[in-house]
Amino acid sequence: MADVFITTQAFPEAIDRLAEAGHAVRTTDKDALARDELLSGVEEADALVCLLADKVDEELLGRAERLKVVANLGVGVDNIDVQAATRRGVAVTNTPDVLTETTADLGWALMMAGARRIVEADNHLRRHGFPGWTFMPPHMGVDVYGSTLGVVGAGRIGSAVARRAVGFGMGVLYHARSHKSELERDLGAELVSLDELLSRSDYVVLCVPLTEQTKYMIGRRESCP
Repeated sequence: MADVFITTQAFPEAIDRLAEAGHAVRTTDKDALARDELLSGVEEADALVCLLADKVDEELLGRAERLKVVANLGVGVDNIDVQAATRRGVAVTNTPDVLTETTADLGWALMMAGARRIVEADNHLRRHGFPGWTFMPPHMGVDVYGSTLGVVGAGRIGSAVARRAVGFGMGVLYHARSHKSELERDLGAELVSLDELLSRSDYVVLCVPLTEQTKYMIGRRESCP
């Protein structure tokens, strides 16, 4: 039997599965734990299920002498000192595919909200009431259908964003380190340089991780016509 320490609220069915496998599960009714709560809670843990906000570093690993695995509730492992964990024989896992489609949905929601000025219109309506029908409404926005979508970074999420463009009759440009044959075959997507993508796209979606190479990828030069 292992002691499993979960640093956030968990779905009952997930806790039940761990319990049915014979493990003792400790969790919390909080959305997140304070640092001192995290450090004290991990001392007796064999397994840690943590959030991206939970810093798993030398200090924590030094307190967790029984720890065998860290399961990160997120795509990345930026919050975990993987080298320090490896030195101690602690396995590190993440959840790389669990939010791909969800994140792509959110990207589209933000793009649609910006194009149709939904947030501005909602705020105006709540403050001033319905202005009546006019030929040129103040928050009309612009069409998404038939325009050109530029996807910067065509990994799992970028590809999922691009696939959604089909239903809107959009042309798709993408900028990536290599050709994505499936996108080109299925969507007619075109691999172009970043500058060309920015100059030809009506909408641009950034789907790249934050690294030293991508930091400040979009700046004054790229955003000014």
